[in-house]
Order: sequence, then structure tokens, then C-alpha cells
Amino acid sequence: MKLDSFLKFFLPREGRFQELLERDTKNLVESAELSLEIARATRLEERRVKLVELKALEHEGDDITRQVFEALNSSFITPLDREDIRSVAVDLDDILDYLEGIARYLVIFEIDEAPEPLTRFAEILVEMCREIDTVTRLLWDLGNERRVRESMVKISELENQGDDLYITVLSELFREGSGADPIAAMKWKEIYQNLEDACDSCKDFTHIIGNVVIKNA
Repeated sequence: MKLDSFLKFFLPREGRFQELLERDTKNLVESAELSLEIARATRLEERRVKLVELKALEHEGDDITRQVFEALNSSFITPLDREDIRSVAVDLDDILDYLEGIARYLVIFEIDEAPEPLTRFAEILVEMCREIDTVTRLLWDLGNERRVRESMVKISELENQGDDLYITVLSELFREGSGADPIAAMKWKEIYQNLEDACDSCKDFTHIIGNVVIKNA
């Protein structure tokens, strides 16, 4: 092996990690948008069909995560801290798992209605995932620090909206004298709990991004 080829083997292959993570966040945005379609659907059969599509995107996300791990294992030097890259990939995978799980609950519980809180939660998650896509694309240029921090603040604000919505929904579900069916109330609680957890997972993603910014400032 020539010396220049040998040295290139050990140099950071930033493009590979950037490409993989950008594919990952693009896939996440597509999944969130499909999840919104599922939330807005009022026919159970439509939700079943779209859930199959969402599962395919979830499998694509799993494959990208695997490729990130393989790239980490085969790279002597990485463009960002190795554990930060791993954490970014894992968190993106966790968010996608929540999206798929929520849609699965809607189908398993045979829910064929689209109440406003459900669709609003799905809209919040779409906005959060779009910001995650933006902040991940900006991460590779340290000159983007201000814009990265702006996206992190936006994600935090959206997570607060999700918290407020969750509290409001729970108070309505279990309000004394509401006459709500207890079984239906428990089903919805499980769905909204997972929606709130998905928002929390998006917020957790910004903690990793914050660490990257601090380390590379």
C-alpha cells in the first residue's frame, strides 16, 4: 500500500458520517410527516396501510444506524467525538421507534378517530424533527454555532408545548364526572404518554448537540 493511501485510511472521513446522519434525519422527517398523516386519518384501514409504510421507514432507520456503527468501528479518527456520533445515531433511532410505536398503538387499539390533541401532538413532532434535521446539517461547520443554538431553543419551546398539551389532555381524560369510558381513557393515556415521551426524546437530542458545540467551540 502506498504511503498516501495508508495515511488516507486513518484520516477522518467526515463526508461518510455527515452523509449517513443526513440520511438518518431525512428519514426521520419523512417518518414524522407520515405519522401526522396517520394521526389525521379517520379510517382504521388507512392507518393500517400507512403503518406498514412507517415500519419500512423504521427499518431504513435501523439500517442507517447499523452503518453508522460500522463506520465508527472501521475509522481510526472521527470528525467529531466518537461517542457523540454514536449518541446522535442512537437518539435518532429512539425518536423513530417512538413514532412507529405510537402509530402501532392507534392500530392495536382500533382507534378510528382523530381528536385535535392527537393531531396537534403529531404536528409538534413534525416541527421538532424538521429542526433536528436542520441542526444536524449545520453541525459540521463551527461557523453555524448561532443557528445551531437557535434550533436548539426552538426544539425546547416545542417540547414545552408538548408538555402543556399532555397535562391538558390528561386532565380532560380523567376529569371527575366526564363520563369517559375507563378503558378508552386508559388507551388514550398510553398513546399520549408515548407522544409526550417522543417530544422528550427530541429534547434529549439537543443535549447531545449542545455537548458537541461546547467541545468544538
